[in-house]
Amino acid sequence: MRRAPFPIVVLALLALQSLGASCNDDPGPTSSGGGGNDSSGAERVESLPQVDLSDLTGSEQRVWRDLVNDLLSPCGEPVSVARCVVEERACRKCVPAARYLARLVTEGYEKTEIEELYELRYGRDGEVDIDVGDAPVRGAPMAPVTIVEFSDFECPYCGAAHPVLERLLHEYEGQVKLVFMHYPLTEAHPNAMQAARAAVAAGQQGKFWEMHDRLFENQAALSEEDLARYAREIGLDVERFEEDLRSEETQRRIERDKALGRRLDVTGTPAIFINGRRFREPPRTLPAYVREELDQ
Repeated sequence: MRRAPFPIVVLALLALQSLGASCNDDPGPTSSGGGGNDSSGAERVESLPQVDLSDLTGSEQRVWRDLVNDLLSPCGEPVSVARCVVEERACRKCVPAARYLARLVTEGYEKTEIEELYELRYGRDGEVDIDVGDAPVRGAPMAPVTIVEFSDFECPYCGAAHPVLERLLHEYEGQVKLVFMHYPLTEAHPNAMQAARAAVAAGQQGKFWEMHDRLFENQAALSEEDLARYAREIGLDVERFEEDLRSEETQRRIERDKALGRRLDVTGTPAIFINGRRFREPPRTLPAYVREELDQ
């Protein structure tokens, strides 16, 4: 069934996100990235039958060739991505990596930007261990793709990412799970902490995701009166909700999430990690990124 297009305001926010915008201006990758030359000194590979370059211009194809011949295999072998594919090495990530590079070229990234994004996704130092504890999870518990999102209910860019993530979970049902981590930016968003507390309190009654959705759908209405109304609408015991809303344990839970985010160098929201790797592309490319993960 054909789905309705996103509202114009969501598309506008995603366009800003694609330019690097986020709440608190998360700075994006700063490392030099890159991989190096094929240590075997083998002849350059000009094409790969497994990678469709028909959407690339001639100059873009030249950039792609440079990248697949210069960047190292995503499995850490001392050969280029291209040689890894041609020699049919055991690394199952090489073909998806070559396709990933082609997609980034198509989307207009500069060569140095692509090298940085490749390093984040495949570099030895790019993978992090995220202990999410008992954080709320939506989707299949044993899904092969795990998305961890550090988010702020008052951040407009988080609000714009919300329908993209929802659609992703629906389109890849059984293959993707989303883990939500609180990262309210209290200096920029005066209602963010109270909204996070409301979500935690709703979770105490098994309705975290119902409150989560209400908060993102009503980002301009996050007063205490609004939160109490949402609690009634989703069927919570309001008296218990208000007690949990003000409890010290609720605040500690949020602070634990924020402390983990700081250890992972989260400075803005939304901050997204996919299978332990920082995702620095705009949210609109999440479906393509997930498809590439599933192909590996």
